[in-house]
Amino acid sequence: MSDQRKNKKIALAVVNDLNYDQRMQRICTALVNAGYEATLIGREMQNSKPLKERVFKQLRLKHRIYKGKLFYLIHNWKLFWHYLRNDYDIYVANDLDTMLAAYCAAKIKGKALVYDAHEYFPELPEIVSRPMVKFIWESLEQWTVPTLKHAYTINHSYADIFKQHYDKSFGVVRNATVLEEKTFPEITEKYILYQGAVNIGRGVEEMIEAMQYIDCKLIVCGKGDVFDDCVQLVKDLNLENKVEFKGFVEPEKLKEITIRATLGFTFFTHQGESYYYSLANRFFDYFHNGVPQLCVNYPEYRRINEQYEIAVLLDDLKVANIVEAANKVLKDEALYQKLRKNCLEARQHINWQNEEEKLIAIYDSI
Repeated sequence: MSDQRKNKKIALAVVNDLNYDQRMQRICTALVNAGYEATLIGREMQNSKPLKERVFKQLRLKHRIYKGKLFYLIHNWKLFWHYLRNDYDIYVANDLDTMLAAYCAAKIKGKALVYDAHEYFPELPEIVSRPMVKFIWESLEQWTVPTLKHAYTINHSYADIFKQHYDKSFGVVRNATVLEEKTFPEITEKYILYQGAVNIGRGVEEMIEAMQYIDCKLIVCGKGDVFDDCVQLVKDLNLENKVEFKGFVEPEKLKEITIRATLGFTFFTHQGESYYYSLANRFFDYFHNGVPQLCVNYPEYRRINEQYEIAVLLDDLKVANIVEAANKVLKDEALYQKLRKNCLEARQHINWQNEEEKLIAIYDSI
């Protein structure tokens, strides 16, 4: 353990339920294993299950309001008071929605501030179409990002955006899956898998419509702002026997579901630059479990697919194109086995063990 890491306390904040945030679980575990003391702070939802014991400290803030502008203000206010009452050496804002509290606390206490940008926040679909909301988030970004000394993000495209807009250099730590020894089971039941937030612009609705013409089952793991709409769409299309919603699934159980999947999908509509330049967690989880996928033909996915060919890329999310691509992969055994073999090769090179070295180097530089 490096002496500079010993007894260094790091506070990392999100607005999520901590049980399901695999990225933050990986990051905090890596920091603790390197010798830092990490505390991950999130929120307690109405249906939150008890926190699972981890090697890092965990804290969930309780609110009576669960969404909207007031929620973000309350969450940051409670975060800020927690920071004032406790001593940390480094404050980490994970995305812009926890920046206000971390920025103010770091300034008042004269401590280090780190920005971990999982998204290009003002360009998220739920923000980009609402001018006043976008103005608020852009104002916060313009106020805080130019002052940063320590920052990193999930891909090179986002790093280029921050460099272009603010002349700030961001490190890149991709959210790759942990490389684990696996026994890959024989596929006995074919199903297409979606894992992640069931939010606007993720292509879940389009895949549901496509299931009318695909001889396979669809399993959806996750919830989000269009979850209820997707459930209703399944009913409207009489697809209850082909589409299964599992809601939030804890990471350990999700691994079991993913490794048995036949096909996954990583879709985003081009509603804002955040999705266009994204590099989603599930993209890594699929190929780490030997699961070929359908994927949008956006820069970061194309960059990796050109190197390893683990996915069939789609130029748009027209239902007919999804149907054609899915049926091609499911019915062409030679293509399927080729993609699956490439998945197993890619996981040897793109994995969390390689990415966490970059993460620790960033914190060691503070």
